[in-house]
Amino acid sequence: MDAEILERINRGIILRTGAYLTNDHFVLPSGRHAQEYVEKALATTEPAFTEGLGDVIAKHFAEEPIDLILTTGYGASLLGHCVARAHPLRPRFIYANKQRNDSGVSQVTLPREFRQYFVGNPRVLIVEDIMTTGETVKGLIKLVKLLGGTVSGIGTLWRRMRKVNFKFPLFALVDREFPTYTPKDCPMCRRGMPINQEFRTGPSPQKSRRVRAGAH
Repeated sequence: MDAEILERINRGIILRTGAYLTNDHFVLPSGRHAQEYVEKALATTEPAFTEGLGDVIAKHFAEEPIDLILTTGYGASLLGHCVARAHPLRPRFIYANKQRNDSGVSQVTLPREFRQYFVGNPRVLIVEDIMTTGETVKGLIKLVKLLGGTVSGIGTLWRRMRKVNFKFPLFALVDREFPTYTPKDCPMCRRGMPINQEFRTGPSPQKSRRVRAGAH
C-alpha cells in the first residue's frame, strides 16, 4: 500500500481515539496557535485501537532481533506493552521513570528491578506515543547505552517534528507537521474563531472553557 495512503489510515485511527483534534483553534505550549492538536493522553484510551497500532509497530520491526521494549510514561507504556505482545520474539516489556533533576532538566531512570535485563547486551526497541522534540527518546537512548544495551530502533505513533531524527531506525505511523501561527498572524483569530479552552496548553488559560478569539 502507498505510504501516504497508509499514513492517512493511521491518522484516521488516531482521530477515532479522540487524540487527534482538527478544524478547531488551539493554543500550544509555545503560545503559538494551530488548527490541529494531538492530545497524547487520549491516544491509548481505546484498547482495541492501541492493540492494533501496537501490531503495526511490531510488524515493522518483526525482522529485528528485539530482547526488550523500553518506554516511559503511561500512554507510551500501554502502547509498548502491545508492541511486546505482538512482536514474534515476545520481548520483555520494561519502562523508565521520567523526572526533573535539581536543575530542572528532564531525565529518565530505570527502576532497580529492571536492571537485571541489561545483562548480556540486550537489543532494545524504544517505543514512544507522541514524539515532539525527541528529548524523552534521547534520554532513553542514553539510558540504554549507559546500561550496556543496544538500540535496535524507535517506534512511535506520531512524529510531530520531522527535523527530529536519530541514527537508529525510526518508524512513525504518522509523520505529520501542522502549521502554527503567532497570535497576530493567526487566520483563526482573524475569522473570530473561539479558542478551544478545554485542550489549551499555552500560558495563562482563561477560566471559561472557550473564549472569543479577540479576548486573548
